[in-house]
Amino acid sequence: MGKKGIFSLASILVIFGAVVSGCASGGTAQAPDTKAAAQGNAAGTAKPTKETTLKIGAAAVPHAEILNFVKPKLKEQGVNLEVVVYDDEGQLNPALKDKQIDANYFQHVPYLDSVKGEKGYDFAVTTKVHVEPIGFYSSKLKSKDEIKEGARIGIPNNPSNEYRALVLLQQQGLIKLKDGLTTYEATPKDIADNPKKLKFIEADSATLPRSLPDLEGAIINTNLVLEAKIDPKSALFREDSKSPYANVIVVRKGDETREEVKKLDAALTTPEVKKFIEDKYGVAVVPAF
Repeated sequence: MGKKGIFSLASILVIFGAVVSGCASGGTAQAPDTKAAAQGNAAGTAKPTKETTLKIGAAAVPHAEILNFVKPKLKEQGVNLEVVVYDDEGQLNPALKDKQIDANYFQHVPYLDSVKGEKGYDFAVTTKVHVEPIGFYSSKLKSKDEIKEGARIGIPNNPSNEYRALVLLQQQGLIKLKDGLTTYEATPKDIADNPKKLKFIEADSATLPRSLPDLEGAIINTNLVLEAKIDPKSALFREDSKSPYANVIVVRKGDETREEVKKLDAALTTPEVKKFIEDKYGVAVVPAF
């Protein structure tokens, strides 16, 4: 063998020795840890939970508070519940129609029925959650018996709640409505008998708590009473638990079959939510399930 052959063989041996040395010293050519590799492969094949966002518009109290209570539970089920509070409840149905939100939670069925035809809403109700018994509040009177002739009484001016207020006054013997009112709509013009000649001030529901100093009393929705920091126990009289005015979850027709909507409905009607409502709101909010 010539010198050139000897040199080549020596070079090969040197390179081989370096490779062996590198493996022994834990260099980059080290054999992989089979246990770690197995764990890595297992982690790589685990399927992450797919999260869906459900955007729901709501009144502040108690609606948004109840929704935020169920938010963590829905998160565990892959539903990211985005709660959007609307100060103007009149915008909640238009927002749903225009697809700015996926659902809303602020209204009862008689109210929805009173506006959907006029506004062209193609909505579906998915579940009942709670009733807010409407009540008569006053900053001047201590009992119903103190209501005098000619007293100024504030009532909501939207169709369904106006009817609801007048029915409550009828139940208390203060007025009598005409017979045959079956559409959940009435105004003071539908009063057949008003023995105390009460004067009715029709106003936007949200303004009634602020109007109490100027009135003998007003029929006010409980959510507005809570927002105004008025004690709901101070009502001189209120609806009973048989009220048909349960607040509901409303979606666009066809969306009631969406899986995330079904999960929302289920989360809102659990024993835990019932206890939360009863503990937090007492007489002001009554579970409807």
